[in-house]
Amino acid sequence: MDFSTLFVGALVVLAFILLFSVVKIVPQGREMTVERFGKYTRTLSPGISLLTPFVERIGRRMNMMEQVLDVPQQEVITKDNAMVKVDAIVFIQVMDAARAAYRVENLPYAITQLCMTNLRTVVGSMDLDEVLFQRDNINSRLLTVIDAATEPWGVKVNRIEIKDLTPPADITNAMARQMKAERERRAVITEAEGEKQAAIARAEGAKQSAILQAEGRKEAAFRDAEAREREAQAEAKATAMVSEAIARGDVNAINYFVAQKYVEAFAELARNPTQKTVIVPAEMSGLVGTIAGLGELVGLAKDQQQGRSDARTAAAAAPARTTPPAPPRPPRGGSVPRT
Repeated sequence: MDFSTLFVGALVVLAFILLFSVVKIVPQGREMTVERFGKYTRTLSPGISLLTPFVERIGRRMNMMEQVLDVPQQEVITKDNAMVKVDAIVFIQVMDAARAAYRVENLPYAITQLCMTNLRTVVGSMDLDEVLFQRDNINSRLLTVIDAATEPWGVKVNRIEIKDLTPPADITNAMARQMKAERERRAVITEAEGEKQAAIARAEGAKQSAILQAEGRKEAAFRDAEAREREAQAEAKATAMVSEAIARGDVNAINYFVAQKYVEAFAELARNPTQKTVIVPAEMSGLVGTIAGLGELVGLAKDQQQGRSDARTAAAAAPARTTPPAPPRPPRGGSVPRT
């Protein structure tokens, strides 16, 4: 192998080395800083870029995508001297590659330590109940403080979330007992409210029932009074008609009243619960005669309704009255056992 071949090979190797040191390809989501003799000059965006050979070089390679940093768990004393274990996660994004590269050393570690110290400050200024039930308030306060602290570094803090909050075991047990007592109290209140509503509903039902019963009794009393009034009017009308017949000397009217009282007395005797036997009269002809007399009296009443003038003419021309049936005599027959 002669000297010329070695020289050409060396030139080729040098050309490749020069090419790779001059041409730089930056992937998407990344940025690179360029240094000239150790001094920052510019930032390379995603794509292909050329550097001045032997003068410029790549300084820092920065990730411009959103990153998630885990904040380690730590024990924090609250305002009311309760010990809680807290850890969190923080979402950051580099906005200025030059400031993030040259203004802080080890950016993830710096942000993690900043979150831990501010987490102790915020949680330590709150009571345990506020820490447990106001996580959103803690997150917003941490975000405000840390975002303001990282702004000179060219970093934007998008979100901070409390990942876990663990109170001591004795406090956890006390909280469990408190929750149980609260739920029992709510159950008792709910049961009492249900009983109250049921009692009100029963009272309303009884009230409506009493009102309806009173209205029913009122309606029934009104109907009974109306019936009694009509019955009294009919009785008065019948009595007037019979009285007029008696005034004219009609014996059938007198027999009507006697027969009516006789039938009522006999019916009352039959309904008497203390009566062991019922006396039935042996001669029923008297009762039949009385019924015949009643039929004649009814016919006479119909004739009277045709007119006073016609009734007087018919009474003058009428034949002699038949002998009225004898009034019923006391029964002579035997007794029939009452059923």
